[in-house]
Amino acid sequence: MRYRTFGRIGWNVSEIGFGAWAIGGDAWGHQDDNESLAALRRALDLGVTFIDTAQVYGNGHSEQLIARVLKERGQRGGGGPIRVATKIPPANGVWPPLPDDVCGERYPADYLRQRVEQSLRDLDAEVLDLVQLHTWTRAWNRDPVALETFQQLKKEGKILAIGISTPEHDQNSLTGLMRADLLDSVQVIYNIFEQEPAAELLHVAQQHNVGVIVRVVFDEGSLTGKFTSEAAFAEGDFRRGYFRGERLAETVRRVEQVRETIQTSQDDPKDMPSVAIRFALKHPAVSVVIPGMRTVKQAELNCAASDQDPLSDALHQALKAHIWRRADWYQD
Repeated sequence: MRYRTFGRIGWNVSEIGFGAWAIGGDAWGHQDDNESLAALRRALDLGVTFIDTAQVYGNGHSEQLIARVLKERGQRGGGGPIRVATKIPPANGVWPPLPDDVCGERYPADYLRQRVEQSLRDLDAEVLDLVQLHTWTRAWNRDPVALETFQQLKKEGKILAIGISTPEHDQNSLTGLMRADLLDSVQVIYNIFEQEPAAELLHVAQQHNVGVIVRVVFDEGSLTGKFTSEAAFAEGDFRRGYFRGERLAETVRRVEQVRETIQTSQDDPKDMPSVAIRFALKHPAVSVVIPGMRTVKQAELNCAASDQDPLSDALHQALKAHIWRRADWYQD
């Protein structure tokens, strides 16, 4: 396992982190707790020192499982060698937020304080390593009052670092906040298909020494190369909506083009999951990539990507040609 410095916070974190959405058990089909615990234990054994979770992942269940494993290892949920990032959802309303929503109404101060206390309990922690707002709208950059509450909580010793997770359709929405030095970290979608962060966000993060957490590195599983156009997802599985209609067939077609590019390259190994991870890690602004890990096998395969050579410049450049502007999905 290789390690990187997490922005100006200075933590030494594994470049492969543990994405803990699926172990919450509410969005990716049935998930057995024993399997989840085994996956997390194996990831930590392989050198993972960064875990990303959220309050909405099983309504606290993901956080509680993480606390259980950390306790086994003599650590609480914050301030130790294994860093845990969690996320607070906005108060009731549309997700993602509407442009005319008010930041102070979706993230009011009392609500944020209550939510921080909730994560402190669920993670069995005295302090939270990193608290992120789970979604955002560019409109709030004009008056990001929620970050003022976070700054106060930081001064009070409740949290160590402040971050925001980008909205799905605006990966460069946080650049103004980074330039104003209001964020310690950003969480962003960045993969072979979604390369928009390279336009601005990654460069600004590097300039202002902001930690970058990369999510959705596999495009919700498609870039592992395991799906066919006949794949079916269970009721309640997040991917059932993500790949609805003709999206799955078009995604599979494009994945096969990516596979061909990989197979004709000089790089080894050529397995798609490790290439997808190493594509994201190629950018020097990236601190950690957080693929989801539901099983021991997934933990082993994902962590192994860090033991491999970095992606070659030639393959990295060739994969850039597979950028997919998803607005195409909304065209007739």
